[in-house]
Amino acid sequence: MFILMPVIFVLGILAIALEDKIKINKAAIALFMAISMWMILMFDAYNIFVERSSTIFQEFLTQNPEMASLPPHEQFINFISNRAIVYHLGNVSETLFFVMCSMLIVDIVDKHGGFRAVTGYIRTPNKRKLLWYISFATFFFSALLDNLAAAIVIMAVLRKLVPDRTDRLKYACMVIIAANAGGSWSPIGDVTTILLWVGKNISAMHQISHVFIPALVNMLVPLTIAHFWLFKKGSALRVLSEEEQGDEYIPEIPNRSRRMIFVIGVLSLALVPVFQMVTNLPPFLGVLLGLVILWFYTDLMYSKLHMHESQKLRISQLLPNIDLATIFFFLGILMAVGALETSGQLGIMSAFLDKHVHEPYLISFVIGALSSCVDNVALVAATMGMYPIVEQVADLSPYAQFFVSDGGFWTFLAYCAVTGGSILIIGSATGVTVMGLEKIDFMYYTKRFSILALIGYCCGAGVYMLLFA
Repeated sequence: MFILMPVIFVLGILAIALEDKIKINKAAIALFMAISMWMILMFDAYNIFVERSSTIFQEFLTQNPEMASLPPHEQFINFISNRAIVYHLGNVSETLFFVMCSMLIVDIVDKHGGFRAVTGYIRTPNKRKLLWYISFATFFFSALLDNLAAAIVIMAVLRKLVPDRTDRLKYACMVIIAANAGGSWSPIGDVTTILLWVGKNISAMHQISHVFIPALVNMLVPLTIAHFWLFKKGSALRVLSEEEQGDEYIPEIPNRSRRMIFVIGVLSLALVPVFQMVTNLPPFLGVLLGLVILWFYTDLMYSKLHMHESQKLRISQLLPNIDLATIFFFLGILMAVGALETSGQLGIMSAFLDKHVHEPYLISFVIGALSSCVDNVALVAATMGMYPIVEQVADLSPYAQFFVSDGGFWTFLAYCAVTGGSILIIGSATGVTVMGLEKIDFMYYTKRFSILALIGYCCGAGVYMLLFA
């Protein structure tokens, strides 16, 4: 049954990639994958932990000598239920709470019209100028919010600015590339970078200082090509709609309050790294603090507005809007990876790569390319399990130095795993979301933008190697 675990994992990842074809939600697939793998661990515990001489299980027995007197099956139950699952669930919960609170903050700002201030700065009747405005806005918003939230916000803005769908599809595809590029250089820009940051594989300032320029190149190269290639029939927008076609938000909310909600929301996310560095507390507590401040402000704001209670968009009313399917998906993926790590599968894979590849930059680059068709959260989580952080000591070998906190392997992985997801539209949550919002055909993106994303990916990787390798 030991070999069934990686087989289930690979088949699950393939099923997630083919979600639109098989018509089964990826959250259900991920949860089934995780539960079945932990069941195998429990039912085949003797073979996995004893016959294969599991070092993790032996360490558990050494640290808990009272377990030695118990029958083997009770030792396995204690180890799996009370140690392994609790340990991995604790780590996973930090990431899930961070993602959930981030999604809620973005939804609060959006529902209260906080992002309307952005549209005034990027309106233009020129298609090519708008392409640059949209791409740069997406790039920086992805770093401040996260690439998925930024893409959703920018697509809402695009529907106001570009009502013609033929034109809007081109902008939407470029938004995917820009969002993933922007998400790669920020610790909160993508779920994978959150994983690396929360796991202490990489620090916020190190990531920003090392990945920003490669990420910018990753966006600029496709953007420059698209500037000359996309709009051959003229650069004037076919239709330019007025931004103000009636207030789709609550009209009683004053513009000053909208702007304040926008500022609080953005700072709540942007200052999380500062909170973590100052307090040494987990990042999810920082984003929770931002949510609480936003909650206080909106409740006080509504207490001063003369309107019926049913019209007030209180945060408690927005809680059901949280995308629980996405949260369950991350839970399933990360707990499945935890099962692989507990069983020793990831250690076996790590030893294989060390023996046959032994080139950390190449491993990161290949992982990035794979993330174009395999979920990057699963890939990065599996990689973190395969390569534990090496403690920084004076006599480390050059190879081991790649795997210390802020080591070259983790830094390059942050770039590759996020930007590689742009090569195919199904390679990232951002791509899949925009694909659904605008009903973009898989082949439409592949024919027109996959090669641009691949060129940008390789150019950004080349710049990173020139600067830091």
